[in-house]
Amino acid sequence: MTTAPTFTVADSAEDPEAEIWFAEPAGFTPVPLTALLPSPDSPSAEELRSALAPVLRAAPDEMARQQFIAQLAQGQELLKGLSEAGIVHCSVGLHRDDVDETSSGGSRLLLSFLTVSWVTTAVSPRAVTAARAVGGPLGRTRIECAELACGPATFSDTLRTPRAGYGLSQVPLIQFHAHLPHPDCKRLAVCTLSTTAVARHEQYRAILRQVAATVCFDSPLEVAAG
Repeated sequence: MTTAPTFTVADSAEDPEAEIWFAEPAGFTPVPLTALLPSPDSPSAEELRSALAPVLRAAPDEMARQQFIAQLAQGQELLKGLSEAGIVHCSVGLHRDDVDETSSGGSRLLLSFLTVSWVTTAVSPRAVTAARAVGGPLGRTRIECAELACGPATFSDTLRTPRAGYGLSQVPLIQFHAHLPHPDCKRLAVCTLSTTAVARHEQYRAILRQVAATVCFDSPLEVAAG
């Protein structure tokens, strides 16, 4: 017997300013991009201060309090950079490696990062935009074209290693991309799933494709109601 998938509708699905909808896979926790970056003197800023007040009061001493504030500021800088790069959604994935559970100590935890961003493009047919997205000297591999429910799309992989001298671990990072042109033919939604678990590339590629298959540019709630 085949069981129909179960979806939980997030509050963001009813956001009147939303322009893209998709189903987030199990095991992913959304990062509140806008909640931690409120405009000064806005109601959201006051809500953030109220939410953080008990945490600051619970700090054992002033040093711990200042360390928390510094870490929060670093996190805000990171989220600001993501927003400036056109990212409108990000979430952290944490899964147990159930493919290989024979190693001592049991299955390990695998970390991944899912983002959705907008990229402005030259006006052209959607299939052309999707094809252009995987061109250029970016070292993309496993390039494929597809026709999804939301329209034409292309998929690609990239394998990156941080440059030496930047203080970053020289651990390869594999990224899976889905390039989904918007019906207005002026922009492109890019879903990217990144992880250092390169050995599990097939499983993560499948997750990214499952996400892309659920993308739509018109509210599915309105379609269902209509």
